Amino acid sequence: MHAEERHQAILRRLREHGSLRVTEFAEELQVSPVTVRRDVEALAERGLVARVHGGAVLPETRAGAAGEPRPRPHGEEPVFGLIVPAADYYYPEVIKGAREAAAEHGVRLVLGISQYSSDEERAQARQMLADGIDGLLITPCSFAVAQPWLAELAVPHVLVERRPGDDASGAERVVTDHVHGARLAVQHLAGTGRRRIGLMLRDDSPHGEPVLEGYVGGLAVAGLDAPGAGPYRLPPPAGEAAERERLLADFTTAVTDGRLDAALIHNDHDAIVVLQRLRARGVDVPGDVAIVAYDDEVASLADIPLTAIAPPKHAVGAAAVELLARRLADPGRARHRLAILPELHVRSSSV
Repeated sequence: MHAEERHQAILRRLREHGSLRVTEFAEELQVSPVTVRRDVEALAERGLVARVHGGAVLPETRAGAAGEPRPRPHGEEPVFGLIVPAADYYYPEVIKGAREAAAEHGVRLVLGISQYSSDEERAQARQMLADGIDGLLITPCSFAVAQPWLAELAVPHVLVERRPGDDASGAERVVTDHVHGARLAVQHLAGTGRRRIGLMLRDDSPHGEPVLEGYVGGLAVAGLDAPGAGPYRLPPPAGEAAERERLLADFTTAVTDGRLDAALIHNDHDAIVVLQRLRARGVDVPGDVAIVAYDDEVASLADIPLTAIAPPKHAVGAAAVELLARRLADPGRARHRLAILPELHVRSSSV
């Protein structure tokens, strides 16, 4: 069982029972108590659990010190539900930003992890509504699937890092301006003299199309044409292995043949894989090819620290809580859609 699967299992157990003992849970998962203890520590650093002697409970924002659900007396602080697809990669900072903003507004935040399942997402939303939340913050796995029941909610909701294809829904949202982020990356690469700038996208990413739009727009502003190679739409590691391997090989060959002298790669994980393959082929980074990663989760940890576009994840979480709090305070206010600009963090892979 991978670390993320264990993390999800821990969070699921805490949602169901309020607490767990490390030794008992380790035996259930057939792993060592040290492994579970480290998982608990990692989740505690993200503010998702609270450590206690011999185990873990939900944070005080969701449960009492004994780990039992704490009922909300009438007139107590409002409660917001937050449902995101995962508690690792990208979303920890979103969660942290939302949690801190909720504390500032006197709001209790209840977290749900959908594990990229629309069914799980709907089930968690139902439970939150039954428990009496006052508003919902949600990153839907599929807006097309979620939109019908979101439209019928008796409480206001705000989309987080999702842009519905059909804007007629009128849903309020807070997102990263990924179009701007991709343009920023292309502008940086063109400014360092690169003229054959490629693009690699994770094909399962909901942010892929805005990144592609920004890439194309950035090339146009720089007066550059898209190279014949790409854009490369890479399956995730657990996806089509043969196709993923073919595309990685094609990309590497495009660099060694001189058809690419720079690339924007979404996401960090794939950027690091590409970097390692290029170096194994004797390619000089950034001498022969400059790389900008997109997401800046682990880009700085590559053996050659990667320049990266950093979405304002913390600010997105905080702004979503702020938007929902304002909606509760003034139900008749004009609807808002906020787009927050990402930043470019320049490191040695592109200079």
